[in-house]
Amino acid sequence: MAEFLGDFTTPAGRFAIVAGRFNALVGEALVSGCRDALARHGVAASSVDLAWVPGSFEIPLVAQTMAASGRYQAVICLGCVIRGETPHFDMVAGQAAAGVMRASLETGVPVIFGILTTDTVDQALNRAGLKAGNKGADAAMAAIEMVNLLAALARG
Repeated sequence: MAEFLGDFTTPAGRFAIVAGRFNALVGEALVSGCRDALARHGVAASSVDLAWVPGSFEIPLVAQTMAASGRYQAVICLGCVIRGETPHFDMVAGQAAAGVMRASLETGVPVIFGILTTDTVDQALNRAGLKAGNKGADAAMAAIEMVNLLAALARG
């Protein structure tokens, strides 16, 4: 029985980050954590492209476009949707998640879901580096691991 694992060695190639500007304080912290984690694992800053979109709902289209371009080993999606007083949260968060998954499945490129879905601003800030680590960094690590796992699967 074969067992396949991804690791955290520096993969060759380029990475893309797609980030939502809405809730910019949180989004910028996620991007910073993502870039830092990529750099700490040997990915040169010149090998990382960043596309800003208006909000989390717009992330999947740009992520799919970048993934389908053939230029990137992985696309990392970062944003923040904070629950409000209307059902808007459920629609945006659900569709963003479904769109990110669809982009990955349709392109065969790891498209990583790093979009925070929180009840409060404090929860979002905590997950963007204030208290509970930085989910942007976690998304970068997932991207590296998935790139290396897919390479291992291709080698058989």
